[in-house]
Amino acid sequence: MSTQTAGYGASNITVLEGLEAVRKRPGMYIGNTGKDGLHRCFGEILDNCVDEFMAGKATTVRVKINEKGSILVADDGRGIPTDIHPKTGKSTLETIMTVLHAGGKFDQNSYQFSGGLHGVGASVVNALSDLMRVWVLRDGKVNFLSFSKGKTIGDVVEFDQKLLASKYPEIIESLVWKKNGTVVEFFPDKEIFETIHFDAKLISDNLKQNAYLNKGLKIIVETIHDFKNEDETIINPVDTVVEYCYPEGILTYLEDITRGETLETPIISFASKTEKFELEAAVSYSSEYNEKLFAFTNGIINPEGGAHVTGFKMALTKLINNYATSKNFFKKESDRFTTDDLREGMRIVLSIKMVDPQFTSQSKVKLGSTIARTLTDRMVTEQLGTYLEENPSVSMSILQKAQLAMKARLAAKAARDTVLRKGVLESMSLPGKLADCSEKDPTKCELYLVEGDSAGGSAKQGRDRHIQAILPLRGKVLNTERATLDRILNYEGIKNMIIALGTGIGDKYDVEKLRYHKLILMTDADVDGAHITTLLLTFLFRFMPDLIENGYVYMARPPLYKISYGKKHEYVYSDPEKDALVKKIHKQYGADIEIVNEKADVEENNEEKTATNKKKIKIDVQRYKGLGEMNPDQLWDTTMNPATRLLYQVTVGEAALADQVFDELMGANVEPRKRFIEENAQFIEVEMI
Repeated sequence: MSTQTAGYGASNITVLEGLEAVRKRPGMYIGNTGKDGLHRCFGEILDNCVDEFMAGKATTVRVKINEKGSILVADDGRGIPTDIHPKTGKSTLETIMTVLHAGGKFDQNSYQFSGGLHGVGASVVNALSDLMRVWVLRDGKVNFLSFSKGKTIGDVVEFDQKLLASKYPEIIESLVWKKNGTVVEFFPDKEIFETIHFDAKLISDNLKQNAYLNKGLKIIVETIHDFKNEDETIINPVDTVVEYCYPEGILTYLEDITRGETLETPIISFASKTEKFELEAAVSYSSEYNEKLFAFTNGIINPEGGAHVTGFKMALTKLINNYATSKNFFKKESDRFTTDDLREGMRIVLSIKMVDPQFTSQSKVKLGSTIARTLTDRMVTEQLGTYLEENPSVSMSILQKAQLAMKARLAAKAARDTVLRKGVLESMSLPGKLADCSEKDPTKCELYLVEGDSAGGSAKQGRDRHIQAILPLRGKVLNTERATLDRILNYEGIKNMIIALGTGIGDKYDVEKLRYHKLILMTDADVDGAHITTLLLTFLFRFMPDLIENGYVYMARPPLYKISYGKKHEYVYSDPEKDALVKKIHKQYGADIEIVNEKADVEENNEEKTATNKKKIKIDVQRYKGLGEMNPDQLWDTTMNPATRLLYQVTVGEAALADQVFDELMGANVEPRKRFIEENAQFIEVEMI
């Protein structure tokens, strides 16, 4: 045996059985083990319920969020089969929950259209749950089976309704069974997930979206909020129940999306279908400049679009150009609208249902089925083409909107070309304010975008010069949500950032030329710092989305307080953390040490000290008003040292929601921003003297 192969034989090959592979590499199945992965588990169970509705076998889905760690999902569909499976020799219920690629989604006789496609959903969730419980009602009988970490606990137990009501009263009292149905409750495994607490708002938004996409489906979500005292006892649990049901489907969805906007056309909705493909669309044009597009396949959102979106845009561009030509709208024969001209201000909800769609990943962010492009193109051409011919006034509004966008595009291109010809981004020298690092391998390099020259100076002195570069930003950067590229290139702060990154921008953008694979936004831990971070993220999200999608963008988390006591000091990052640390100090030292705050009188009375045998120690709470107040050593220890710092990685797991948030908070329309402030601002009573 050669030295190269020595020590590597059959005994080194690991064979994982059952669901062990899922627990070993959960990211392969749910993307990650953070918040997104946790909610993907909920989505897999929900998809199964919605599939029952799409098959015409269910009418209602109920979800119960218990903040103590579990979530319960129920439907009144056919119920999971419980008879013995001929291949496994176990109950079909156990087979579905414990065997990968076991399910009804591979049989088109059971489900024509389905969102949970890959046959791994329920079993993967089971593998990643500390406890999963399943109740199935079929033919008047309730079968129950439980699991832990993917392994079955005991055998299937049969209940009648009376016994079930006595043992699991919440199942009978709160759910929607008629004759058949399935209830799944699971407790995420804290050994797997970074957090096991479900986000009630995120889940409610998801459920509302499913109700929009499935006309007539009733979805009821119940959230239990447990408010606790300091001693962790529960007081006054609050039960909130909300119901979603939209008979008009995506027409209502687009009405809600555009609420508060000025629409330049009415909402155009249409539908078409074949035996194996169905399409629904709702389209309108807003007076705003950005596009909002929400694409779905079998009820699953596709934030990166895919074949159906391509087909829609191909049809739209062809239709509008042909219509404009037929009406002699263009002054020159060479004039043609681009897809970008037609996207400006467009509001679209596009939902298709098809047999066996192919996605680019298990997370289904992008549809890859080529047939979807062809069928969407054909159906949109037929349906929207008829509407345009029958509604000439609406068609003319679309042409005029596109014409303005085309003029703006050509003017912006001319201005941009002028700026680029002047060599604004082509200088061989890096920005003078940039303190670059010595490492040349981009995968090892970090660029800190720092708020202010003062903090920038501390960062330059405290950094690791080998891998960390510093670029100070003076003041608040430009809001780029509506800015044209030529205006952006004339703004020094953003121009310096583009040059430092090395990627170029616009037509010359190339992510492969990125000089740093960690771009860290480091701003003060206050409102102004958060605003600057938002402005920077707006630019990156709109003009360099690849940096976010590839995981290159981070936010630093500087401390808010430095707490010193005795010869020790600790940093904390929020008011609750500060209060918890003070409480911890009291608990740790008990009666042996009396702790007083920085404003208290700390002069010791020798007689009292002798009598009580206590030591007095001052707790010094220093609140940092900004990064500039930290000396280089403090900034390194708390915010820049890779071994101790806290970084948030910026992701776009909910791209549609991110787009909406940037549009509402950074766009031109004031009303959504005002409404957001009114709904989220925290008010205090101030006594006027």
